[in-house]
Amino acid sequence: MISRIDLRGDALPEGGALRDLLPRAEFDVEAALETVRPICEDVRHRGSAAVIDWGEKFDGVRLESVRVPAAALARALEELDPAVRAALDESIRRARLVHRAQRRTTHTTQVVPGGTVTEKWVPVDRVGLYVPGGRAVYPSSVVMNVVPAQEAGVPGLAVASPPQREFGGLPHPTILAACALLGVDEVYAAGGAQAVAMFAYGTEDCRPVDLVTGPGNIYVAAAKRLLKGRIGIDAEAGPTEIAILADSTADPVHVAADLISQAEHDPMAAAVLVTDSEELAAATEAELVTQVAATKHVEERIEPALAGRQSAIVLVNDLEDGLTVVNAYAAEHLEIQTAGATALADRVRNAGAVFVGPWSPVSLGDYCAGSNHVLPTGGCACHSSGLSVQSFLRGIHIVDYTRDALAEVTHHVVTLAEAEDLPAHGAALKARFGWKVPQQ
Repeated sequence: MISRIDLRGDALPEGGALRDLLPRAEFDVEAALETVRPICEDVRHRGSAAVIDWGEKFDGVRLESVRVPAAALARALEELDPAVRAALDESIRRARLVHRAQRRTTHTTQVVPGGTVTEKWVPVDRVGLYVPGGRAVYPSSVVMNVVPAQEAGVPGLAVASPPQREFGGLPHPTILAACALLGVDEVYAAGGAQAVAMFAYGTEDCRPVDLVTGPGNIYVAAAKRLLKGRIGIDAEAGPTEIAILADSTADPVHVAADLISQAEHDPMAAAVLVTDSEELAAATEAELVTQVAATKHVEERIEPALAGRQSAIVLVNDLEDGLTVVNAYAAEHLEIQTAGATALADRVRNAGAVFVGPWSPVSLGDYCAGSNHVLPTGGCACHSSGLSVQSFLRGIHIVDYTRDALAEVTHHVVTLAEAEDLPAHGAALKARFGWKVPQQ
């Protein structure tokens, strides 16, 4: 059901050589660019008509308008299961606590007497938030996108999610209810590359945005790559992944359940166990057989995900080697189920989010930990962060110098300008002082 990779014995290779030994899904965004390019160009030129046409082709439903009526949002919230509403309310409450604490404040530094640099943080004006709607329904992704944008103070929020044929061309009603619960009234029944292009270029129904965030399939990722520059993006999200660093103290029932929890997302989802315990590896393999047989989405998602090249049990000499392996892997989600898990987690350098001990499973982070579940995939955690309030803010420097403060540093500016053979840069300062460099 799941393969093994044995890295015991010799010293681990370094850098890219180690990464090449580890399991990873093939996710060729570059190849998908040629598929999404004509879609994006069509939306650019034909606007909403193109979004509707591509929605009919890919989602099997013909829309009259991509904008979701306010009445549909209100109805979805009114009809929402009370238990689901209570769970969403708690998810929102916890996410607000964490994300509100991330808000940066304006700070002024006095560089010299009469010379200051102030850094102020300004939210982007308008954001397009993408919520997937393919194999599963993700109202939690509405929460994870909207809450940090709201806490950052973004004045304009629009959500797009694919139209669903069984709901008359509207996005799933639970997604609509989550939007209504968060006070988002601009929602579009649009998915895939055409939704990203709608946000980027604007249409008759939707004004263009400055930034697009949210996970999606390979075509959403390719459209983000294609349109990056015209719009800002959070990341090119790939298939979800979990890595678990565990030793003999870990419970194989927990480990297997957590691997399966991510495998049920998608046939390309990655489930990786890194352990120095042969006994845990064998017990986890047995648990996988038992638990998979008792769950849902087995043939279409879980079994292909666990059996794919992206999933494996990786055996290592000891936890030091295990830490080296998980840092090289740079997982979207990393669980530490070992003795002394807190101290070990503190040494992790590369992960989207770290879950410490047996009582902090990834599923908690997906919904109600307060953390954000929009995280870097495909090894990008070695250079990128998950979605946060910072994702929606821009730092602007405000430079304010008096005449005396400028005079004091003019000779340095002129010297550096001439060293770079850019004399006009220095001349811009000389002009303020009668074309003479002030005496020091």
